[in-house]
Amino acid sequence: MPLFTKELLAGGVAGGIAKSAVAPLERIKILFQWQAVVGILNPDACIFADWLKDKASRIQKGNGASVARIVPYAALHYMTYEEYRRWIILAYPDFWKGPVLDLVAGSFAGGTAVLFTYPLDLVRTKLAYQVVESANSNVKKLIHREQLYRGIRDCFSLTYKESGLKGLYRGVAPSLYGIFPYAGLKFYFYEEMKSHVPEENKNDITMKLTCGSVAGLLGQTFTYPLDVVRRQMQVERMSNVTNAKGTLHTLMAIAREQGWKHLFSGLSLNYLKVVPSVAIGFTVYDSMKLFLQVPSRDEAVIEVASNHAKSHSSTLQS
Repeated sequence: MPLFTKELLAGGVAGGIAKSAVAPLERIKILFQWQAVVGILNPDACIFADWLKDKASRIQKGNGASVARIVPYAALHYMTYEEYRRWIILAYPDFWKGPVLDLVAGSFAGGTAVLFTYPLDLVRTKLAYQVVESANSNVKKLIHREQLYRGIRDCFSLTYKESGLKGLYRGVAPSLYGIFPYAGLKFYFYEEMKSHVPEENKNDITMKLTCGSVAGLLGQTFTYPLDVVRRQMQVERMSNVTNAKGTLHTLMAIAREQGWKHLFSGLSLNYLKVVPSVAIGFTVYDSMKLFLQVPSRDEAVIEVASNHAKSHSSTLQS
């Protein structure tokens, strides 16, 4: 099995497991971003009512689209991170060293993964926002009472018919603005923390979980407002933000109409989601690489360089 295929497989498995583990928290976080709710423990809050009344069936709404997105996204993210890292080392062997290498490679890998999988993220968000009217539900002031989309395929089809390819990529700008620093910082902090761990403890599961948790928390804190902007742009059709013209315009509109605090709405809950998600993702990815017998990063660089040299030599001989 080619090296990049093993990395794709390891990344996809890691992403799917991590996302499924935190799906209920992801659903609630998205609703927090839509409504300014004061605390999940407030019994009058619509989110808490949603949790109590409808339980897992509604909390999991949109998770099918979420997993369908995260598997190819994570696969591309981890694989391209490894590829970009090797390419940079081979191109600039004396310059790109240390955690800065992970920052650059992680940033470009995040951008690449977003561009290829963004329509799935858009569909996931629309399905998660969608709320079906229930006689027993106390959820108030939500977007629409009717069910707009019957599933992933229906959401894709209707969105494309309404707005074309542009509609499937609505909100991609703040996604890219956010993913470049977030993905880069996530890999940067993870590798930087691991570099200070004694060699005999580098494969310890607890160590990996701890490093991954802190890396996710730090990266998310700096980029969370852009995530809120992205969500509101994605569901513009179902929201009252009808005059949004772009990332900055939407950012200012949220701050002006709902207050700057709303740009961090759901952040505390997002911490609860990011901690296990990033930690599980990194841990499962590293474990899958061991299972698939993926060589260490230094060995992989040597292997790729050797293959390039052989390929170049064969070309010259022919």
